[in-house]
Amino acid sequence: MYVVSLSYIVPLEEVEPHVPAHMAWLEQSYEAGIFLASGRKVPRTGGVILAQGERAALERCLREDPFAVHNLAAYEITEFVASKTVPGLDALKE
Repeated sequence: MYVVSLSYIVPLEEVEPHVPAHMAWLEQSYEAGIFLASGRKVPRTGGVILAQGERAALERCLREDPFAVHNLAAYEITEFVASKTVPGLDALKE
C-alpha cells in the first residue's frame, strides 16, 4: 500500500482551473482499483492519496494527473504495510 503526498508547487490560483480535470482523474483511478482514499491537506497545500497495487502502475497513474501534466504539484510516494487497523478496515492489512 502507498501513501501519496501531493504538494502544490505553484500558487493555489494556478491550481484551481485544473481541479475539475483532477477530480475526473481521481474518479478514473478509483474505478481502476488503484485509489482507496483521497483528500485535501489542511491547510490546503496539496492532497493525500491512499493507493494500492504495483508501484510502477501507480507512478504511471500519477503522471497522468492533470496537476502533474501542468507541473502544478510534486508527488512523494511512501510504501507501507498495514499490520493493524480498526474494525471495518481489515481489508487494508497485508
